[in-house]
Amino acid sequence: MTLQTALSLGLPIGLGLAALGTAIGLGKAVAAAMEATGRQPEASTKILINLTIGCAFIEAITIYVLVFAFVLSGKI
Repeated sequence: MTLQTALSLGLPIGLGLAALGTAIGLGKAVAAAMEATGRQPEASTKILINLTIGCAFIEAITIYVLVFAFVLSGKI
């Protein structure tokens, strides 16, 4: 298997796995935030701030993978 073949197969699979992991992580984070808000509505502002920061970090992982894939796609 050549380098081009490995990259042609690995890049889309890696992007798909990163997107899947991000979707699962965001789903769990939002579900936990909604449950926490339901339990303590008076703390909803703090929960929302923490949720926003956490979602930004989760999304950053996918953006890093996308940039990495674009850099490696130049090798194909």
